[in-house]
Amino acid sequence: MKLNIFLKKGIIFISFLALAGGLSGCGIQSIPQAKNQTEASLAEVTNQYKRRADLVPNLVSVVKGYAKHEQDTFTQVTEARAKATSITIDPSNATPAQLNQYAQSQGQLSQALGKLMMITENYPNLKADAQFRDLQAQLEGTENRITVARQRYIESIKEFNNLISVPPTSFTNSLIYHHPKMAQWDVSEAEKTKNEQAPEVKF
Repeated sequence: MKLNIFLKKGIIFISFLALAGGLSGCGIQSIPQAKNQTEASLAEVTNQYKRRADLVPNLVSVVKGYAKHEQDTFTQVTEARAKATSITIDPSNATPAQLNQYAQSQGQLSQALGKLMMITENYPNLKADAQFRDLQAQLEGTENRITVARQRYIESIKEFNNLISVPPTSFTNSLIYHHPKMAQWDVSEAEKTKNEQAPEVKF
């Protein structure tokens, strides 16, 4: 009797493992997991952009102390920051249009910051300021984090799109989830211009 019960439990357990493996392999689990990962990755991108935006007021304030005549640049940075921080993204409900608008505004802030950092080359006393050097280091670290976070987001979108468009998991998506492919993150035109035209600034 005990042997029969043991065998039945063993068969049930093995059947459960086989079913779980089959569900995972056909996308029942992997598709929602991949969607969750894209949302988490986008949240990290927005978090790092917010970190950068928080640095901008202090950076502008320090530069103003040494470069009072660069008012046009300060205005561009301030306005770009205001626009970038006025756009918020809900990772679970973001549309391609919203993401494009968000990326464009962040690109404009990147471009404005690039101009700000270029003018600092003309002020040796500013470059020697300890607070300015600290802010430069923080900005550099944040820009690196943004790059990493964006790359992870791009990879998570690629994985999700593969799951919903490549068999056999695409069949599960067609039958159950009906998720459309996600628009891939793209570098904004402002950032492309910045990368092509602006000289590299070493922090």
